[in-house]
This record gives sequence, C-alpha cells and structure tokens, in this order.
Amino acid sequence: MATESEERLISVLKEDVRATVSDIARKLNVSRATVQARIAKLEKEGIIVGYTLVLGKGYLNQYISAHVAIATEQKSSQVVSSGLMKIEQVSAVHAISGEYDMIAIIHARNPEQLSHLLDQIGSLKGVVRTNTSVILETKEKR
Repeated sequence: MATESEERLISVLKEDVRATVSDIARKLNVSRATVQARIAKLEKEGIIVGYTLVLGKGYLNQYISAHVAIATEQKSSQVVSSGLMKIEQVSAVHAISGEYDMIAIIHARNPEQLSHLLDQIGSLKGVVRTNTSVILETKEKR
C-alpha cells in the first residue's frame, strides 16, 4: 500500500506524467533524489506499471464509444474475457456485480462497425446476452 507521500507523488504524475523529476520535486517540496527513489520503489512494487498515452477529445470524438454489459454462462467469464481482449476495439473489460457479469468498453469508427462489434461480442462462446449503452458525451474525466 502506498504511503501518503507516495499518494501525493502519484497524484502529481496523474496530472502530468511527462513532468520532469525537478518539476515534481518542486511541487512536492522534496529533493530530486527523493522523487527518483519513490518512483523507482513504486515501479518495483508494481504500483506504477507503466506510463501511457492519453488521447485528446478531438481525436476520441471521431469514434463511437459504448459500454457493453455482458451476461455469461456459468464459469465461462475467463473465456469470454479472453475473447473480448482479442478484439482490437475493446479497450477494457471489467467484472461487475448484478444482472450482468462484465462490462466491455468498445470504440467504433462508425455505426456499421459498432453493429459488427456487437454481433462479434454476442457470438463469443459463453456469452448469454448483452445490453449496450452508447456514450453520447463524456461530461468529466480524471
């Protein structure tokens, strides 16, 4: 579990993962060596596992995004999850509680591709039924 000082470091990195060690040190009021050591520790412990690209709203608005709730046959969620992750347009799969077993986040270039993706997901071995919600607009995102 991360300490309070490590949580502050993570918060600064979430704001700007490209910030220099010097900038981070200034924001946290610690030395550069301290920042470097904490980052190395967080990476070694698996708390930080990578640094990623965040796409801009202008680019993302070219796509139709949707949440696909998926009910699976009993004991087949791992097979379904693996099948979903083989589909390039699936960006995430979450296990959930309730009527459905998982939610897949998908991104399609147009309505036709969205329809094809939904058919592809529905035909995966172990999928019982799906319910799709198209994202009309993202109001806020961290």
